[in-house]
Amino acid sequence: MQVPVRPDGNISIPLVESMAAAGKTPQALADDLEESLSTYIRNPIVTVIVTNFVGTYADQVRVVGEAARPQSMPYREGMTLLDVMINVGGLTQFAAGNRAKLVRETGEEGETTYGVNLQELLNGEIDNNVPVHPGDVIIIPRTYF
Repeated sequence: MQVPVRPDGNISIPLVESMAAAGKTPQALADDLEESLSTYIRNPIVTVIVTNFVGTYADQVRVVGEAARPQSMPYREGMTLLDVMINVGGLTQFAAGNRAKLVRETGEEGETTYGVNLQELLNGEIDNNVPVHPGDVIIIPRTYF
C-alpha cells in the first residue's frame, strides 16, 4: 500500500495506529514497522520505498501566482530559476513574468526580495537565470490590463 507521511511526520497503517517516519531511513522505518506488526503477524516482512519527497518548507522552493502549475517542490543542489520554471510549466497567459519576485529568508535580518525577469529568462535571456536556495518563494503577479 502507499502511505503518505502526515504533516506531523508520522504514518498510519492498519494495525499500526501511528508511527514516526520523519528522519528515518527506509530500512529503519521498515524495521520499526516489522517490530510493531510482529504483535499481530508472525514474521512480517515490510519493504519501504520512498516514491515522493517534499521535505519541510525550509527544504522546498515554492512558486505562487501566475505559474502554469503553482506548487512546492523539493530543493535540489544546484537548482536554478530556469529549473523551477520548467517544473511549474512556465507562465500563464496572464502572467507579468518580468515583475516576478523572489523572496529569500536571510536569517536574523528577515527576508530579502529580489526582482526576477521570468519572461525574459523563458525567452532565452539566460543571464536572468539565478541560483535558488532552499526556502525560496517565487511570486508571479498577474498582468495589468
